[in-house]
Amino acid sequence: MVSISAPNSVTSEQLVEGLSAPDSARVLDALAYATEAYGDKQTFAGRSALEFALGVATTLAFLRSDAETRIAGLMFELTLLEPDTAADIEPRFGKQVCDLATGVRQLIRLRALTQAQHGSAAGRGKNAAQQAVAQVETLRKMLLAMASDMRVVLVRLAACVTTLRYFAELKLFNEMTREYGKETLDLYAPLANRLGIWQLKWELEDLSFRFIEPEAYKRIAKMLEEKRMMREGFVSSAILRLQTELASAGIQAEVFGRPKHIYSIWNKMRGKELDFTALYDVRAFRVIVADVKTCYTVLGVVHNIWTPIPKEFDDYISRPKPNGYQSLHTVVTAEDGRPLEVQIRTNEMHSFAEYGVAAHWRYKEEGGSNFAGQKYDEKIAWLRQLLAWKTEVADAVVGQEEIQREWVEKLKSATLDDRIFVMTPQARVLELPVGATPVDFAYHLHTDVGHRCRGAKVDGIMVPLNTQLKNGQTCEIITAKGAPGTAGPSRDWLSAGYAVSTRTRSKIRAWFHAIDMQETLAHGRALVEKSLQREGKTAVNLEALAQKLGFAKVDELFLSVGKDEFSLRHVEQALHDNGEVVVPEDAVLVGKSRASSVEQGAKSGVLVVGTEGLMTVLAKCCKPAPPDSIVGFVTRGKGVSIHRATCKNFEEMRAKAPERVIFTEWGSTGGHDTVYPVDIFILAGDRQGLLRDISEIFSREKINVIGVNTQSAKGQARMTFTAEISSTAQLLKALNVIKDVSGVLEARRS
Repeated sequence: MVSISAPNSVTSEQLVEGLSAPDSARVLDALAYATEAYGDKQTFAGRSALEFALGVATTLAFLRSDAETRIAGLMFELTLLEPDTAADIEPRFGKQVCDLATGVRQLIRLRALTQAQHGSAAGRGKNAAQQAVAQVETLRKMLLAMASDMRVVLVRLAACVTTLRYFAELKLFNEMTREYGKETLDLYAPLANRLGIWQLKWELEDLSFRFIEPEAYKRIAKMLEEKRMMREGFVSSAILRLQTELASAGIQAEVFGRPKHIYSIWNKMRGKELDFTALYDVRAFRVIVADVKTCYTVLGVVHNIWTPIPKEFDDYISRPKPNGYQSLHTVVTAEDGRPLEVQIRTNEMHSFAEYGVAAHWRYKEEGGSNFAGQKYDEKIAWLRQLLAWKTEVADAVVGQEEIQREWVEKLKSATLDDRIFVMTPQARVLELPVGATPVDFAYHLHTDVGHRCRGAKVDGIMVPLNTQLKNGQTCEIITAKGAPGTAGPSRDWLSAGYAVSTRTRSKIRAWFHAIDMQETLAHGRALVEKSLQREGKTAVNLEALAQKLGFAKVDELFLSVGKDEFSLRHVEQALHDNGEVVVPEDAVLVGKSRASSVEQGAKSGVLVVGTEGLMTVLAKCCKPAPPDSIVGFVTRGKGVSIHRATCKNFEEMRAKAPERVIFTEWGSTGGHDTVYPVDIFILAGDRQGLLRDISEIFSREKINVIGVNTQSAKGQARMTFTAEISSTAQLLKALNVIKDVSGVLEARRS
């Protein structure tokens, strides 16, 4: 790995390295313009603005960026110091340069935002710390999304490393440099890591760590007992020796170093609670080969050159990690007696580790866990590949302007354009879909805030609620006054472009569904109460009436009446008839009954003696089933109600209207598959597992249970089951088995 050193004196050759002659001329023209425009101006840190701009441009030149990016690196600080100069930049250097410089200026707004986040999380609990981590992750996404051109991010990263170098050069250790280092470590170093800009990533981390934990930095630097160049020199010599041995063996391989830097060493010591002497990968390199067989061949060569440490060998090829990561890891003792780590993998494995779900940044930042933003990850992987491709073809690009333009166009379009990031006045960042409005923003904050939303301010200006929000804007929601639940959304929000998010629209629909249900409930209640008044039965127990009509709760009765699904005629009949109320089969909801159940319209198999074609309905009060002795009672307008001969309700009805009694019997029209609902009562000593044991008996006897009601008091359980049986013989068999269950005192048909 090669360090990007800050030049003491920037030369024109450094600024134009790798560019064509026309592009070089443009950069030099920009250098002359910047030298005159900056004059003796200074940055916020008190540094010469021209010196800072030259440092940024030189870093971008080292990264082999295009001419526009280097010129933007020279100019963006000027647009910060004198915003009016942006109007002069475009006519002289083009719209691309002007847009890049303006984009960097917009990203710098994030500095105040991150500082606010760090301050708000200070001194709070674990949950607050987790929220702060999530916010920083959102800020990273926001940084990418705000950059309409990805080259803006490159300039911002170059500016960060240039500033930190300046602080290190002057040895500035104060609160300002500490906060700047923390911002960089939280936001920009991980971004450089994800984009694969390793040259910036490790330097940003080391410099930031130097200002955040100066004592720890000095301690680890001392423990290393060698300077970075010396470590890299050792790794280079080890690589050269291995390459020579591999060439002698006829093995083609790519070998490159992976030396640890100070921050990485400290992070591993802290995370794994290891002493410095226990770290084996302070010096390391990777070997990339064509196939798996060659991986093991290279492993043998490595172990032949250096002495392996047995306990430090891991074969992740034959035993991949849960996330799919594959590689051979071994630690050997080098000539100087110190450990050296070697990782061996194929090109495919390396590509997966770098760009797939096992990408290096996942281990660093997510602990190997799955991350939710899959589309985001895929976009980042593509960006990293794009940047890597640019590095590989950089030398060939000189003189090939068509290839250069192709890369620039791809990089310009490489933005996360499916999400936007909008801030609250308290500097909280919310992630929303593109096209989101203040209404979406309000519901994302809280459902009640969305319901009560009545207006919005964007960047301090009142806007219509269907205004499309943009990246980086600050949105403030104005809500209706009053207690929660007293205000609600408008139906227009579903049809006039106010709600874009699926989440928002579902919450609005849920609100109106609840309102409609309340209105239906109130309407049904009014109809039932009016019917009661008409019949002179206002003192009737509504809960008992609902249960008599087959409803579990009175509200279910009101809803069914309000929806015109249940006729008031049945209510009136129940008020006058002390016996069974005949209810249409589709009037009352039942459980998951079998299709051949008489509850679901199957033929009952009842024959009315002396009459053919009469409609029959099995009474719900006694639930008759073959071969029960049955009788019929002619109802008004709803056919014949079939009761068990022992039914008390039937006895009362026969006493009042004996002329309506009709004799019936079971026939064979019901078929062998027809089932009948019956009620079963069980009294037992209450204990854990009682309901399970009884349910298992029903299952063994192939009896389908469609309703259960249990009550427990004073150590006794009173249980009522509604079951579907084909005959009473089947029921009696099940009851006999249930009586043998531990704790059961009584089991009978009710």
